[in-house]
Amino acid sequence: MGSKVGSERIKREDGYLYYIGKDGYVWAAPMKHNKKGKKKKVGSERVSKESGCMYYLGKDGYVYKARLKNA
Repeated sequence: MGSKVGSERIKREDGYLYYIGKDGYVWAAPMKHNKKGKKKKVGSERVSKESGCMYYLGKDGYVYKARLKNA
């Protein structure tokens, strides 16, 4: 559905939710059942964001972007 944006591969850990922050870096936040986890920045590649697009971390570990319909 989306097109690959980043070239850096992120290794996923169980118990974390991954998202692209306002600063353009990938962040990992602990899920509710992960009691001892801390929020942390993952990876070193910065993604430049454009308006009207959604950015997400795919199952293969790369950052993708998808165009929003009504944006």
